[in-house]
Amino acid sequence: MKALPNDIVLRPRFQLELAQTKETLLSAFEKSEEKPFIIRRLDDHVFIKFNSERVHFWSPQLHLEINVYKDDQSKLYGLFGPNPTLWTFFMFLHFGIATVFIILGIWAYSSAILNRPYALQLSLMALMVIIWLALYVFGRVGKHKGKPQMHELYSYMQRILESSNKIP
Repeated sequence: MKALPNDIVLRPRFQLELAQTKETLLSAFEKSEEKPFIIRRLDDHVFIKFNSERVHFWSPQLHLEINVYKDDQSKLYGLFGPNPTLWTFFMFLHFGIATVFIILGIWAYSSAILNRPYALQLSLMALMVIIWLALYVFGRVGKHKGKPQMHELYSYMQRILESSNKIP
């Protein structure tokens, strides 16, 4: 097994070619029980996350998809990501700020065309940019705080894959 690369935070996707069948790997994940991890399987997808005692606001989860590659080989696709609820909330905030920014831009343009003051609209547009930058920094800080747990999830996945080699 390869070690977890340092750039996993920047590109949280990876893929592995494994010498086991898809069914062997999926059953190894289903049988594995180790605290503080919770494993959920849905068809060819496996979701690994932390139990409620270890979860914090920035806790990541690991989504694995296992596909048939060759006769007795499989390809595993992995994706680290935040809690889906947190991700949806962040996307909602980003789209909301972008919508307000566009509306303020239209309002400022209309005011300028009508020779009315538009300093308020430009000021609010600048505030939207500052809020967006603050959200970006907040997200980067959160990604950094979740990095140790990403390594734990990856190590746990590796242990399961190594144990699946021992299954007859």
